[in-house]
Amino acid sequence: MNPARPHVLVSRAIFPEVIDRLAQHFDVEANQADELWPRDEFIRRLKGKAGVFTTGGERIDADVLKACPGLKICANMAVGYNNFDVPAMTAAGVLATNAPGVLTETTADMGFALLMAAARRVTESEHFLRAGKWDRWAYDMMIGQDVFGSTLGILGMGRIGQAVARRGALGFGMNVIYHNRSRLPEAEEAAVKARYVGKEELLKTADHLVLVVPYSAESHHSIGAAELALMKPTATLVNIARGGIVDDVALAKALREGRLAAAGLDVFEGEPRVHPDLLACSNVVLTPHIGSATAPTRKAMANLAVDNLIGYLTGGKPVTPLNPEVMG
Repeated sequence: MNPARPHVLVSRAIFPEVIDRLAQHFDVEANQADELWPRDEFIRRLKGKAGVFTTGGERIDADVLKACPGLKICANMAVGYNNFDVPAMTAAGVLATNAPGVLTETTADMGFALLMAAARRVTESEHFLRAGKWDRWAYDMMIGQDVFGSTLGILGMGRIGQAVARRGALGFGMNVIYHNRSRLPEAEEAAVKARYVGKEELLKTADHLVLVVPYSAESHHSIGAAELALMKPTATLVNIARGGIVDDVALAKALREGRLAAAGLDVFEGEPRVHPDLLACSNVVLTPHIGSATAPTRKAMANLAVDNLIGYLTGGKPVTPLNPEVMG
């Protein structure tokens, strides 16, 4: 190791060219074996490092920061950063960065794919066919819900929410309604043909509800039994936000009892574990957190995390800081 160069840790396997970029500026310890380090092993490896490249699953909190006083920056290869205790990082003078923007359109595509698959019972139909149960035409076989011309509800209207709205309004002629902590400017609403409504109206009116709200203590179980009870029994629910936004047990119960037609889920509470009640439901499309999983997008996310590490550790200029106040 070169003591004159900052040392950085890459906590999970990543594209080799990304490691090569980092190695031009830093001494790099990379986890290309993609081992899932226990917390104490992660802390051991992080000691003495100035920066760490994280992928969203590595928790950075007060205990980690106390054990690693030389740490200066944690760069998340994700737009979400609920693995970061940002106030604790700010108190310790450690910069937090994320990767917004570069995954917007890809994640919106995935949201729409889940919406259509759930509404038209694609997964359920495939299982039916593969099991050899399709032996005749029937007027009511695998009847689903229309997407075109229906009402699309969006909870959370940031970049990804607006991208979903554009697909619905401009591609499928959907009536788009949304709820957000704050209403968008009129010009932004007009661009995606969306109308602001209260949360209760959103739940009661939407034929298809897409969740794109950031995870926080306040948004935990934003969709629980009470909220699900307000939705139409013909409605579909799609979650491309974060696990924990939805009460998965309550959702499984609503799906099982026919109080909700279908769901499409890319994220789960306690993932990678998926609640067995959801696994038992035939009317839910389940994917393993692949919303941003295209090669160009994942490379862009990784390179943005690298840009933040290089920018901050070599020149004090990160690209997407979450707590810029630590820079003074």
